[in-house]
Amino acid sequence: MYDAIPVYLATVAQVEGDDSGSILSLLLDADLIVQLVLLVLLGMSVGCWVIILNKARLISRAQRQTSAFLDAFWKARRLDQIYDTVDRYAGSPVAMVFRAGYLELSKLTGQDQQASGGIQIGGEDNLARALRRSRAAERQALERLTPFLATTGSTAPFIGLFGTVWGILRAFQKIGETGQATVATVGPDIAHALIATAVGLAAAIPAVMAYNYFNTRVRQQSVEMDNFSDDFMNIVKRHFRTAG
Repeated sequence: MYDAIPVYLATVAQVEGDDSGSILSLLLDADLIVQLVLLVLLGMSVGCWVIILNKARLISRAQRQTSAFLDAFWKARRLDQIYDTVDRYAGSPVAMVFRAGYLELSKLTGQDQQASGGIQIGGEDNLARALRRSRAAERQALERLTPFLATTGSTAPFIGLFGTVWGILRAFQKIGETGQATVATVGPDIAHALIATAVGLAAAIPAVMAYNYFNTRVRQQSVEMDNFSDDFMNIVKRHFRTAG
C-alpha cells in the first residue's frame, strides 16, 4: 500500500504540472452544461453584490437621515417649519411619511374646515389612509430587489449541486469508456463538479446573510414609520380637530 503512494503523488503532480490543470483551463475545458451552470451562478453572484452594495448605501442613508429628521421634528414648534426643510431628508422614509401626511392635512384644513381652523373628525380617516399609503410605498422601496437575494440564497446551492452531479456523471462515464479510474481520467470532471459546488455556496452565503441583515433594517424603519404615524395623528387630534 505504501508503495502506491509515491505513484499516486507522481500522477497528481503530473496533472497539476500540466497547464490543463489550472483553474482557468479547467473551466474552459468543462462540459457545456457545467459551463452554463457556472455562468448562471456567476451572474447571480454579481447581481447579488450589486444589490448588496446599493442596498447598504440606501439603508445607511435612511437610518442616518431618519435620526436627523426625528431630532429636527421634535425640536420644531410648527409643522410648516419642518415641511420647508423636508427635502433635506429625502432619503428618510419617515420624512416622506411626514410629507404625505402634511400635504393631506393641508388639503383638509384648506377646504370647508378652513373657517374653523381645523379638520372634522371624519377627515382623520383620510389622513390615516394617506399615512398608511405612504408607509406602504416607502417599505416597498426599501424592500425592492431584496427578494432576488432570497432567491439566490435558496436556489444557488441547488444549481451548484446540479453542476456537481453532472460532473460526477461525466466522471463515471469516462471510467466506463476507458475502464480506468485514475486521477488523470476522472480528475478534471471531479474538479468541475467541486468548482460548481464552491461557486454555488459562494453565491448563496453572502446573499442569505445580506437578506437577513436588510430585512432587520427594513423592519426597524417600518417600526419608526408606524410610531411616527401614531405620533403625527395624536398631534393632529390635539391641535387640529374640531367638533363634528
